[in-house]
Amino acid sequence: MNSINRRSALLAGLGIAGAGALAACTTGSGGPVSPGLVSPSGSAVAAVENKRKGTGRTRQVTLTAARAVLDLGAGIKADSWAFNGRTPGKELRLSVGDTLAAELSNQLPDRTTTSIHWHGIALRGDMDGVPAVTQAAVRAGRNFTYRFITDTPGTYFFHPHVGVQLDRGLYAPLIVEDPKEPLSYDDEWVVVLDDWVDGVTGTPDEVFAEVRQGMNMNMGGMSMRFMLMGARSTLLGGDAGDVKYPYHLINGRVPADPDVYTGKPGRRVRLRVINAGSDTAYRVALGGHKMTVTHTDGFPIRHQEVDALLVGMGERYDVLVTLGDGVFPLVALAEGKDMSGMALMRTGSGAAPAPTVRPRELDGMIMSASQLKAADDVWLPSRKTDQVHRIELTGGMTKYDWAINGKRLDMNDPTATPILVEQGQRVRLDFVNTTTMWHPMHLHGHTYQLGSGGPRKDTTIVPPKKTVSVFFDADNPGQWMLHCHNAYHGEAGMIGLVAYQA
Repeated sequence: MNSINRRSALLAGLGIAGAGALAACTTGSGGPVSPGLVSPSGSAVAAVENKRKGTGRTRQVTLTAARAVLDLGAGIKADSWAFNGRTPGKELRLSVGDTLAAELSNQLPDRTTTSIHWHGIALRGDMDGVPAVTQAAVRAGRNFTYRFITDTPGTYFFHPHVGVQLDRGLYAPLIVEDPKEPLSYDDEWVVVLDDWVDGVTGTPDEVFAEVRQGMNMNMGGMSMRFMLMGARSTLLGGDAGDVKYPYHLINGRVPADPDVYTGKPGRRVRLRVINAGSDTAYRVALGGHKMTVTHTDGFPIRHQEVDALLVGMGERYDVLVTLGDGVFPLVALAEGKDMSGMALMRTGSGAAPAPTVRPRELDGMIMSASQLKAADDVWLPSRKTDQVHRIELTGGMTKYDWAINGKRLDMNDPTATPILVEQGQRVRLDFVNTTTMWHPMHLHGHTYQLGSGGPRKDTTIVPPKKTVSVFFDADNPGQWMLHCHNAYHGEAGMIGLVAYQA
């Protein structure tokens, strides 16, 4: 589609009365593009998209974002927002090379705008779902169709990229299957983790309004309904989180009324674990079982047997388990928060364990991404690094002034201070965490490699007072967000823009 027709389609789809609203956009639909930068819908983006190998098949789906009363189990109802009335939303499953045509219908209340970000997918830039950067926000009562080729197999998910909407029920798994799948297994279980507050003790907007005042203001006499104090984790290097959540869910259910997977002893099952939470890392274990980790963030690793996994917000892990005989708890311990989510794996008779069960595997061999290695076929080939960027993570709880390099990205002018790269470069990002809290750092549109031989990922935990270096090839031109996937840290300002030079 040429740029003139694309702009016309956007104007019609978003209900904008005239072209003047986008007149300032020199080449794209998200907002003004600084001279010398590749537009998210420019010719360089189209050229790369044309090289993606497609099957010719298109999966069409309508995703209606609307208010919904959600059943979390055990008689607990939450007045929230969700896609098509459920959370997690219905899983989308495609094969490599298929085209996804997903129409977002925004039926949210109070004239609320929204969007969809396809987390982990290296897709074309103008479909990335970031208002003010890659598109105009989808207004209430309007529709927008996301259309792109899914050319990399893996476990992904999708969610809004507006405010703290991620901390409502607007998320769902996206699975891209490999037609040449090398793994051997009998069945799959998609496991979505989430920390839940919306419609129970408050809303995410109320949470953010409180925590953004900072620790000093809240300790000075304000009511602390949501701010969490004293959450500590050795695995995370200190402070574990900011927000008090009344529930932690697995597949939308509380531990007292859990989701149940039913299988047979001896069968091999692939678990696709997704942390869709906003402020919580989870330590995940299946009671009575070892897990063999095969993938992280969609990319294969050298297989590693573990007892438990540490999963930060936005991270995904695939594991294989061979089922025992009985009833086993799948527990997601809210790291440092003394709470947990639970689901059940049932292969035989027996009573369900208590909702507060803590299987011994949680204290066994605990694995995080920094201990894994990329599989040989996805290892980045050795080459000279062309560009190095220091990404200093700054701020703290006192003022709640989270930022990158001490600056909050101005979404009214997002290209003012970009992190510049050029197509074809090998880029190194040094995440230098100067804060006393961990941050899961997510790069849109790409995967990077941890260090010289670590796993390929798009989201990684950066511990407090530590530096994590990652490498990626600049092979997907456009403008891409780089941010902390703690929803409240990102909204406060820990966000930057990686932009390709034209």
